[in-house]
Amino acid sequence: MATGFIYDELYLSHNTGPSHPERPDRLRAVTMALQETGLMDDMVKYAPRPASKEDVARVHDERYVQRVFELCAEGKPWIDTVDCPICPESYDAALLAAGGVMTGCDKVLSGEVTNAFCAVRPPGHHAEHDKAMGFCLFNNVAVAAEYLRHEHGLERIAIIDFDVHHANGTQHSFEERDDILVISLHEHPQFLYPGTGYEHETGSRAGDGYTLNVPMLPHSDDDTYKQAFDEKVLPKIEQFKPQFMLVSTGFDPVREDPLAHINLTCEYIGTMTAQLADTAREHCESRMVSVLEGGYHLESVVGCTITHGTALLEAE
Repeated sequence: MATGFIYDELYLSHNTGPSHPERPDRLRAVTMALQETGLMDDMVKYAPRPASKEDVARVHDERYVQRVFELCAEGKPWIDTVDCPICPESYDAALLAAGGVMTGCDKVLSGEVTNAFCAVRPPGHHAEHDKAMGFCLFNNVAVAAEYLRHEHGLERIAIIDFDVHHANGTQHSFEERDDILVISLHEHPQFLYPGTGYEHETGSRAGDGYTLNVPMLPHSDDDTYKQAFDEKVLPKIEQFKPQFMLVSTGFDPVREDPLAHINLTCEYIGTMTAQLADTAREHCESRMVSVLEGGYHLESVVGCTITHGTALLEAE
């Protein structure tokens, strides 16, 4: 089998303006890296389908979903915060981003591919139940997790987020539940947006112990991350024994990224990917879908795409 690649040019139509960090050139860098290295030739390309309003409403307040639609249709410049610019095409792009991850899940579960990489935008992991945050409109990974639960009947899903920023929206979606494990490895909230994701945030009620935050101090490097990954992240996944793994893939913990202070190499992004793929093979028949979140230094996006894509392909 192969690695699936989910992408659509509609994602480029989400216009955030020429100076915004989360810009269409990020996806152009991803596709260029895969094409110029020949990795794209080894992937199976799929066109995403849009998520329905009902799919998104499993995670988000219906009034918020409607508000995104209306503000985009009215041509408003942003929603909830100036960090979240929108344009008339943003609503459709956001539905297609969430639906792209669902498409990746379908292709992996059908056995057509071993795993999948969803190069989508707008990103999703900061989006809360009823508001946009941190460049995110709909929480793509959370929508996909609910889709796996409700439409495919899976009972244990692990979400692993190694974007440099805390997965606040994803955590808040599931922190009272024990069927979806949320792990976020990110720069310490004392030093970086959004200011959440402390170690003591472990979930509540039925979900107590099913949230794992691993905050990393500024300037943490490959060795520091490797220790945290080996001692905290991988054992937690192995204890949970997921049936499916969703990976919020940030290419922004690298030293060149302008929005944070972590010093990973692109090579280590590939190492984390390979370790997660090994864990997926051990516990859930290799069923893993990677979803692009952050990454704002274009040359690093290229480098991380190559190491990440290579690790996914070698996981076959």
